[in-house]
Amino acid sequence: MSASPGDLVRAVRAAGVRDPRVLRAIEATPRAGFVPAEQVADAYEDEPIPIGHQQVTTQPSLSARVIEGLALAGDERVLEVGTGLGFQTALLARLAAEVVTIDRWPDLVRQARRSLAREGIGNVVLLVGDGSGGVPGHAPYDAVVVSAAFPEVPPPLAGQLRPGGRLVQPIGPGGHEEVVLFERTETGLERREVLTLARYVRLYGEYGFTP
Repeated sequence: MSASPGDLVRAVRAAGVRDPRVLRAIEATPRAGFVPAEQVADAYEDEPIPIGHQQVTTQPSLSARVIEGLALAGDERVLEVGTGLGFQTALLARLAAEVVTIDRWPDLVRQARRSLAREGIGNVVLLVGDGSGGVPGHAPYDAVVVSAAFPEVPPPLAGQLRPGGRLVQPIGPGGHEEVVLFERTETGLERREVLTLARYVRLYGEYGFTP
């Protein structure tokens, strides 16, 4: 028997996520609308799902832990690097004032746009491009979430984060990472804590790995 939306919420809670706003966002966002049609039966399993281009969705409990680390209050502008099919984007959009999200694959962005529109989520700017350089035209950001791995935070992403803002990125070579929370101070980006360990695809682009 396939898992249900309630099963997914329980899995996220069992993974240690406690923020009630994050849990409500998971409950309110049908993941089945953000996965490939042939994967709908697995939508409410707490597992990554392949989406083409050697990419996978982020595991829902991992997305929830990352978003919890951002400590969003509801009035933030968030930059998301790595849209995928938009499930994490939808969660962010329910918890922040505006989300600017960028992905290097046009077909994924098109699918995410359709799915977000179907859910009536309109506070998202979707862009195709090199996310390693951020989106300077919409900066500064109150929070940044990077859904791909690189051994360091790309300088443009740090530079587009306002002082006091938070950034979460998997730090590593791709495949075995520490998911690290950083905070922007007056003197630069400071590492605050390791949220969890995880496996992520690589961050490609001018300020990431060479494609």
